[in-house]
Parts: sequence; structure tokens; C-alpha cells
Amino acid sequence: MTIRFDEAYALEQDRADVLAGFRDAFYLREGVIYLDGNSLGLASRPAERALLDALEDWKTHAIDGWTSGERPWFFTAERLGERLAPLVGAHADEVIATGSITANIHQLLATFYRPAGTRTRILADELNFPTDIYAMQSQVELHGYSAKTHLVRVPSRDGRTLDEDDIIARMSEEVAVILLPAVLYRSGQLLDMPRLTREAHARGILIGFDLAHSIGSVPHALHDWGVDFAVWCNYKHLNGGPGAVGGLYVHRRHLGGKPGLAGWFSSDKRKQFDMAHELSPASTAGAFQMGTPHLFSSAPLLGALELFERAGIERIRAKSLRQTDYMMALAERELVPHGFTITNPVEHARRGGHVCLEHDEAARIAKAMKAHGVIPDYREPNVIRVAPIALYTSYREIREAIQRIGSIMATREYARYENRRDVVA
Repeated sequence: MTIRFDEAYALEQDRADVLAGFRDAFYLREGVIYLDGNSLGLASRPAERALLDALEDWKTHAIDGWTSGERPWFFTAERLGERLAPLVGAHADEVIATGSITANIHQLLATFYRPAGTRTRILADELNFPTDIYAMQSQVELHGYSAKTHLVRVPSRDGRTLDEDDIIARMSEEVAVILLPAVLYRSGQLLDMPRLTREAHARGILIGFDLAHSIGSVPHALHDWGVDFAVWCNYKHLNGGPGAVGGLYVHRRHLGGKPGLAGWFSSDKRKQFDMAHELSPASTAGAFQMGTPHLFSSAPLLGALELFERAGIERIRAKSLRQTDYMMALAERELVPHGFTITNPVEHARRGGHVCLEHDEAARIAKAMKAHGVIPDYREPNVIRVAPIALYTSYREIREAIQRIGSIMATREYARYENRRDVVA
């Protein structure tokens, strides 16, 4: 990809963009460049319509909404699972929309972390998002072990990325299960999931991934890769709204048994209303549900997924890579001279959907960016994450955003903000 830096080039890219028409589906603020879709995606008109439809169903059908109307609530989680499955490369029966990332980690570790013999440890990494670590610590301690000794965290060589060789080297006979991020939340590194899965299975270890920062921006083939389980949220790249229902995947070879944490909605739907005190678990990933689905946090996702089905994840990924290439080239030219470092991997096969910019004054700079209508995401201790989202970010916006940041640096306007994180994240 040959990149120019003039405004005409950005205009040419926008005119040639086959996904440009999707931008009109989103609620964009005039003068604001939103680059935080990897933390919370924007509201779309289809998502809004689906939420209003759910409200109308409640008004119209009341209790009968569970089994009546065009969209019976009783099957919402399964309907969403079927539509999410192509985004993670799974069969429909392997995916369910339920819970949250943290709740789903607990559910799947309660199911698959069964320490026995020498295999008593969970393998993770030192760069993972805190909620994953907290959940794994809890699960280890619930089995009577110390998290200090039984949650093994693979160290990073540079404090930003992980080396797959280091992870594989720690896959010992003491490890029962592995949980890793697909894309690291700070640096945006995309791990080699197929290779890690093959190596884990060759050693008799189950492996799962947190897809929070990959689903909706990176294609997956979880079933074909043989991944045992996965979790994700649907409010980042998938634009399902704040607090949107989460999702989980379980490979078919593990379906049909009892979940580690059972609840009424774990039931085979044909028997759920028998009210028996002996669970008959669903033969699908639906068995890993627990309580009643949260309909108003599920409904917007029904609409949001319409856009992904029309756009196609392969086209989304191709544009995401082009736009992040463009952003990095601009940042190299305009921001690196002001002390920024681009710390995400540059290779396409190793990069997710956001660009990671580090600076000693990152907290101040992020506040100044917001004041100038560029919305980033700040992460401790010195990271600004910027994510051009294929469905609604234009090339002209990327160029304008980098120019605004450059102006903030040239005038040192960031210096008037406090170097604290409290009002940044």
C-alpha cells in the first residue's frame, strides 16, 4: 500500500471505500472524531430500532412476549448465538449470547478447570486484562490452591507483547487449562491462536481465548482451529451498546455435559418447564447459560449484527488493516517527532484493530484530545489507544485526528491538564 500524506489522498480513499455507506447507519457527532470504538462502539440506527422493538414487544405482549410475536424472547440467546457464530468461525450450536466476559470466564473455568493429579495449574499471561486475572485467581482459590503458585503468568519480554515461544515453553504437565487474550488490550498484538491451540493439545491441555478486542475486527476459525472455549463482549467492535450481553463459544466435542455452574436457562428447552429438580442440560452451548437472559441488553445486538452480515468480516478486516496502516504512517510522520512511540506490532498477522501510542504525558494528551474533539482511549501507565472502525471511520477523519494531536503537541496545550487518569478512561 503506497501512502501519501496530502488531503487529496484521504479523499481518494474515502471515495474508493466499498464500506463507506455503512457510516450513515451510525450516530456521529458533528466535529467529533470517535476513535474509541475498541472500548465502546457507537450507536447505530439498526441497534436503536431493535431496542425499540423489544420495548414495543414488552408493551404489547407482556408475559406472552417470551413465546409470542415475531421475536419470542425465549429464543433470543440462541438467535444471537447463531448470528455471532460466523464472526468467530463456529457452528451455531457452539455459540450462545449470555452473561458478561467475567461471568462467562467463571462459567467456563468452573466447567473445564478440573485439577487432578499433576495438572492443577492455570496458565495465563502478565499482560492480560485485570478481570480475566481476577476470575482465574478466584477459580484457583476455590479449588483450595494459592493463586501465587497455581496461576502461572507468562512474562513479557518488552512489557508490551507476548512471545508465543515463551507461552509454549510454559505448557508443562502441571497445567490443566490455558486462558489467553486473542488481542492484547494495550498493545493490540494478535496472538497466533491456531499455533497455540495445536501446541496446547499436543500436551493434553485445554485452551481458551478472550476475544474482547478481536471479535468484530478480526476473522476467527475457532472450530477448525480446535479451540476448546472462548468468551467475549459485544459492546466494542460489535456496537451492541453499553453493558451489552456477552458471548461464549464451546467446541462441539465438549457439548452435551453438565455445565460447571448450572441454572434454569442451562436446560434443554424442551424440558425447561417440566420444573424438575434434576437438570437436563441443553445439548448446545445454551447449556452454559445460567439465569434469565437480559433482553434489553441483548436487543441492540440483534440490530447491530445486521451491519456485519451485510459488510462481511473479511472486508471489515481488510479495511481495518488499511486504515491502521494509514494511521501509523501519519503518526510516524507527525507524532513521533513529538515523543510518541508506536508500540503495536506492525505486521498484519500480529495486529488487531487498534493503534497503540505511548507517551510520557499520555494522560494529559488524552484529555487535550477530547477537548479538541478527538475521542481516544487511555490506559495506564502511558498508553493512548486509537481505533479507526471500518464501519464508520473515514480516512479524512484519521488524517484530521493526527493533525489535531500534532497541533496539541506543537502548542504544548496538553500541559494545562492534570497528569491523572481519573477523568480520562
